[in-house]
Amino acid sequence: MITRRRFLETLSALSASSLLPSRAKAESTGTSALSAPVSKSPDDLTQHVNIAIGTGGHGHTYPGATMPFGMVQLSPDTYNDGWDWCSGYHYSDTSIMGFSHTHLSGTGCGDLLDFLLMPGTGQVKLDPGSRENPEEGYRSRFSHDDEIAHPGYYSVLLKDYGIHAELSATERAGIHKYTFPESDSAHFILDLAHVDQKDPGVLWSELKLLNDTTIIGGRSTSLWANGRQVYFAMQFSKPFTSAEIFSEGKSLGETWQASQSKSLKCVLHHKATAGEVILVKVGISGVSADGALKNLRAEIPGWDFCKVSEDAKAAWQKHLAKIRIETGNNAHKTIFYTALYHMMVAPTLFDDVDGQYRGMDGQIHQLPAGMHNYSTYSLWDTYRAVHPMYTLFLPERVPDLVNCLIRMANESPAGMPVWPLYAKETGTMTGYHSAAVIAEAAIKGFPGLNLSDAWKPMNQRAMVDDYRGLGYYRSLGYIPCDKVDESVSKTLEYTYDDWAVGHVARLLNRPKEAQALFKRSRNYRNVFDAEDRFMRPRLESGDWAEPFDPIEMGHSKQWRDFTESNSWQTTFAIQHDPKGYINIFGGREAFVTKLDALFNQSSKLPPDAPPDIAGLVGQYAHGNEPSHHIAYLYNYAGAPWKTQARVRSLLETMYRNDPDGMAGNEDCGQMSAWYVISALGFYAVDPVSGNYVFGTPLFDHATIQLADDKKLVIEVKRESPEQQYIQSILFNGKNYEKTWFSHADIREGGTIVFTMGGQPNREFGVTESAAPPSLTD
Repeated sequence: MITRRRFLETLSALSASSLLPSRAKAESTGTSALSAPVSKSPDDLTQHVNIAIGTGGHGHTYPGATMPFGMVQLSPDTYNDGWDWCSGYHYSDTSIMGFSHTHLSGTGCGDLLDFLLMPGTGQVKLDPGSRENPEEGYRSRFSHDDEIAHPGYYSVLLKDYGIHAELSATERAGIHKYTFPESDSAHFILDLAHVDQKDPGVLWSELKLLNDTTIIGGRSTSLWANGRQVYFAMQFSKPFTSAEIFSEGKSLGETWQASQSKSLKCVLHHKATAGEVILVKVGISGVSADGALKNLRAEIPGWDFCKVSEDAKAAWQKHLAKIRIETGNNAHKTIFYTALYHMMVAPTLFDDVDGQYRGMDGQIHQLPAGMHNYSTYSLWDTYRAVHPMYTLFLPERVPDLVNCLIRMANESPAGMPVWPLYAKETGTMTGYHSAAVIAEAAIKGFPGLNLSDAWKPMNQRAMVDDYRGLGYYRSLGYIPCDKVDESVSKTLEYTYDDWAVGHVARLLNRPKEAQALFKRSRNYRNVFDAEDRFMRPRLESGDWAEPFDPIEMGHSKQWRDFTESNSWQTTFAIQHDPKGYINIFGGREAFVTKLDALFNQSSKLPPDAPPDIAGLVGQYAHGNEPSHHIAYLYNYAGAPWKTQARVRSLLETMYRNDPDGMAGNEDCGQMSAWYVISALGFYAVDPVSGNYVFGTPLFDHATIQLADDKKLVIEVKRESPEQQYIQSILFNGKNYEKTWFSHADIREGGTIVFTMGGQPNREFGVTESAAPPSLTD
């Protein structure tokens, strides 16, 4: 065990002594301003954020403190194993393991949960114990009645210890505030073995006690992002009286550092008076422990918890205020601003204050001044609505987000990003939809994009790589289901990525490549069975796979032919060429009939259906992303009033002001983004086109802050909130007959006035000339 005296005797021998900060005393913080009831000022939009939404059911969100796009997500962990604990927290739990500094929001895979810290009193226990018997370990029971969570702040009472915990964060650092009861056995446990999904777990971990207030360290884990590295620097406002490091469950005695261990834990002992506050601040880095210490010193130089939490709240207020809505329905307002909040907790910063970052090649790189690096791109999900919304209300962040993807494509041995996390490519999900995000920003004319750097990895993936069936896709025009799993979905997603890469080729003045890619993006026709009008798995021989049931996931028990969907949902997966698809479908009437049938089917699913397929309306599955554009397809077939009715129903039934308030996983903001953009009255069916398709506005008035202080104003005229059908539209003061508009139309700002009614206007938007554009146009 390391005593304080031993520390003072050996400080001069520490190799990192040059990094030691001067000891600061904790300020008397008194009552935290954010522990008080949330402000009722009409301008305080943070009061409309219910962070509990998504922490129950299958939402997979976390309730803790973070900044917009912040690297640190300081949040309680209630469990670290199981699908519904991908974020480390589930509303059904009644005990807390501790507070870790990194979390995923709404994902279907688990990882992160780095550097768990847990305060306690009494006997020291090195293991967390079970949810069923928390007293077996260092867990503590808690009650939701004692939790407070709002943007940038979280607090809870740890009942078993009588400790009040409060958390807040900057972009790269977190701050803890613990109010203790009187205790001679107060302590903290720092658990570096704590991971999501225990097997295989930690590859290596290290820590070093620099003095009696400061610890640095890091670890690498072999989980979803295999081999990722992350580092920390932790400082305490009060010196600990003694410390003890445990490796693989064994005490290291008077050793003040340890490395190359798969299970490191450190116990830090204190004595506390009644009501005494001990603050802990923690910087993290993907580069090094020194980088973490730099981040900590730069972002939390003092010990003012209130200032950190107030600054975090102000940052959230600024971001939330980019979209202002007016509605008399408070539940709708809460759902909307909570959704907007959830859209801005990922992607996450992954660079240090000095511009250094760990790249996808594992090397340390230096960013040009003013630029940022990011992690946690759930691209299969977020290209659909999250990134289109960023181009509207966060245009200043778009070039950084896109250039980061381009850097990743050039740095990574895997090429085009698919699901990058902490400088590792997880390869999760199908397609390579970083191409869609890059192409959308380019088509919308965002400046400063390194498109020339994007072309080589894009072309490599589209034209050369034998990546997940792409060889078959190029040679046969489809992916055979007897050769490659999830063949139908992969075929259709590659057609959309061809569409995206083709746009970049055209912008780079490569007409031959663009023409070839646009032509190939019609390959969706090769898995469409015109007789029964379903997208179907096809064998290498060219024959349709049998037996076939559109509700099943695959043609046999050995093969799954669709990605988190079945044939019903995949039959309507075409985003870039609905007009061409409608033509081979047999025309508008046939298409509408089949689309109606999708929503009117039984909601039966096969036993092997993944839990992601949720939020069923017939066979439409709002809880998973392949369905998200489907309700808007009626616009392409001359029945826009059916889009309006269906979208309004989904807005009302798929989202609730409740912990179990989402139909499926939040997926880094996509489930929320569908609500946000749809409630405004439109949706990006085909983001790469740069167009938006009208749905039905939910609110009476909305103002979206665009680039260069421009604004898009949405006004709604109706006699009652129930009136959901568009009667007419004024676009910048002129009658507007189309069911879509382009990003270019609003780049300089604009006003859209909807006149609504209780019955469909079957003359508005029904002509082919009013329908949104497609590849076939």
